[in-house]
Amino acid sequence: MLLGEQQMLQFNGLDKGGVRYMILESIISRNVSSITIPNGITSIGEGAFSYYASLTSITIPDSVTSIGNGAFANCTSLTSITIPDSVTSIGSSGVFSGCSSLISITIPGSVTSISDGAFASCTSLTSITISDGVTSIGSSAFAGCTSLTSITIPSSVTSIGYSAFGGAALTSITINKPEGSIPGAPWGATNATVQWIG
Repeated sequence: MLLGEQQMLQFNGLDKGGVRYMILESIISRNVSSITIPNGITSIGEGAFSYYASLTSITIPDSVTSIGNGAFANCTSLTSITIPDSVTSIGSSGVFSGCSSLISITIPGSVTSISDGAFASCTSLTSITISDGVTSIGSSAFAGCTSLTSITIPSSVTSIGYSAFGGAALTSITINKPEGSIPGAPWGATNATVQWIG
């Protein structure tokens, strides 16, 4: 479903120095199952689609550069989402937390930080790809991901927050860095074996 300005979304634009900033505010029914965000939108606002329990898919255009805090929190039917390479910021907390049907996610290298609690309690998440370019993983970023059994951390990551994997089902963490170069292992994943490669 394509949502336009005169249909079910409200777009507020601010012109600053010739650059148009578009802020997306959702005013649609939470019963919608599929959303296509129009090209030209650069920011998905805080909590924009939180608690959209019927939402199964969303298409984000390459024009989007930032996704706000909790933008997709508790979208319990969302099974997959593609974050385009244009996105450089995915909020400071809980962007996809509680998306209990989310199966896989790829974090592009354009996103330097995975925020605190970003994927917490995504209980169906089995596959996470973290691209080279990501430098930090926040506290509790993957906490409570009870279906996630393995994860590979690229060499670009320099910090992993407290209990980033607490309560996750991880048995294997592979890090493409020298042993001990990131303190705090296994970051809450008490049953995981950490393999350092570097």
